[in-house]
Order: sequence, then structure tokens, then C-alpha cells
Amino acid sequence: MEFVIISGLSGAGKSKAASFMEDMDYFCVDNLPAPLIPKFAELGMDGTGEYQRVALVTDVRGGTNFGGLFHALDALEVLRCPYRILFMEADDAAIIKRYKESRRSHPLAEVADSLEEAIALERRMLAPLRERADKIVNTTNLSTAKLKGVLRQMFGRAGTAEGRMEVRVTSFGFKHGVPMEADLIFDARFLPNPFYVTELRPRTGLDAGVRDYVWQNGQAEEFLTRLWNLVGWLLPRYEEEGKTSLVISIGCTGGHHRSVAMAHALGEKIRAQGWPVTESHRDLGRN
Repeated sequence: MEFVIISGLSGAGKSKAASFMEDMDYFCVDNLPAPLIPKFAELGMDGTGEYQRVALVTDVRGGTNFGGLFHALDALEVLRCPYRILFMEADDAAIIKRYKESRRSHPLAEVADSLEEAIALERRMLAPLRERADKIVNTTNLSTAKLKGVLRQMFGRAGTAEGRMEVRVTSFGFKHGVPMEADLIFDARFLPNPFYVTELRPRTGLDAGVRDYVWQNGQAEEFLTRLWNLVGWLLPRYEEEGKTSLVISIGCTGGHHRSVAMAHALGEKIRAQGWPVTESHRDLGRN
């Protein structure tokens, strides 16, 4: 069971973090009262598998006394429920700017004379919890995409258990239309076309004979090299920006020969570098 408690400063992005965790297949509950945390842990440990990945948000909205939260954490240890604490924070100026933009009130506004004082009070209240945190994320200079990427690297399992971005490599035929889900599209129609070779026409780009024909004049090899130089450079940057999946589509006229051979070869190169890859050929069954 994976049990994550999200807490931290108001305005630091806890709710956004929870929404991203939900995208990573966590069951998320926002503003759960601290006494209910052990009860939720018991649900996850009951053996049914229904709540195997849980992320709970708790903060000063649940009351100004954090003693109840520490009692709940002690109860988790008694239950032998492993948990991690994710603490979200940001600089005062960033939090003030966000509150001004959202026009919302700080949870401690009623007990403080100003927003600055409310933030300072909250920092003092949460200091003991911050000391116990397993992960601390400062969102001052993080865009939404960057935050998503940081959390996915910490907690995600997209593609692999390590949470790497999944890459989908697909082939298609331009005459059947460009795939709508594609992030990157490349055109292989300049390569030698096996369609015009009678014995190769009924075969596909997964066949060694078709591949040899496509690769005959060196252009396919150079295309693959240049393609990999670009894609290999892009992959870690897309992952850093928070993408959980990337769809690369390669097309030829009908989607039977050249695009299939090139998509398969590119997928093998990407897989060899440790990226989780799925390969599909959309138009192999079409005429």
C-alpha cells in the first residue's frame, strides 16, 4: 500500500498536487480530518486492494491544532502502515500573489491582522510537520507542468515502476488521415516504396524483406539517425515538463510498409535507452 499525506502552506499548491496524484491512480481526499486518517489506512490495509494508492490532504483548514495530526501519524505506525509526508511550500511573495489573483481568504485570516501575518503564523504552526516530511516541494518558481513532472518523478509509475514517461510509437497511412492523438508526426514517404514490388506488396514493414528494401539506399538509416537525435534530445525535456505519455507517429502513403518499418526501428532505439515503449500500427488492416 502507498499512503501519502499532503500538507503544507495554504496557497502552495496542495490541491493541484492532489489532482496530479489522482492522475497517477491515487485515491485522493482533500481536507480529511486528522482523526479519520488511521481509519482510511485500515481500509487500504484490509486486503481487498481497493485503496492501494492513497493521497490525503490535511492542513490548517482542519483546525489550528496539529496535535491531532501527530496522534494520527503515531496511530499509522502502530498499524504498521508505511506512509510518506509531502510538504508543499512557497515563498511569501509567491503566496501573496496567488491569493491576490484568486481573491480568496487565507484560512487564518480571522486570527491574523494581515495576509503576511497569517502566512507567518501558518509557517510556525507547520514547522514540526515540515521537519517530519519525506518530500518537500517549493512551488515558488514551478509552473503547473513543472510541478506535475516533479510529483510524477517522486510518486508516479507511468510506464514503469520508476514513473518514467511512456512513449507510444505508431505508424499510419496519410491517405487514412493523420492520427489525432499524435504529439510528433514524421513523414516517411520519401523512402523506397515496397508497394511497387509485387512480392513485397502483401507483406508489411515488420517483415525482414520489406525492411531490407526500405533500407536499401542508406536514406532510411540516415533518417533514423537524425530522427533519434531529435527524439532522444526531446524525451527527457518532455518528461521534465510533466508529460506522462508521448505519442510519436510516422506516416507513409498506406501505412503498411515504410512507416511500419521506421516506427518499429525507432521504437527499438527508444526502448534500448530505457524508456517504456508501446508500438502500434494503425492501418495495417486497411487497404
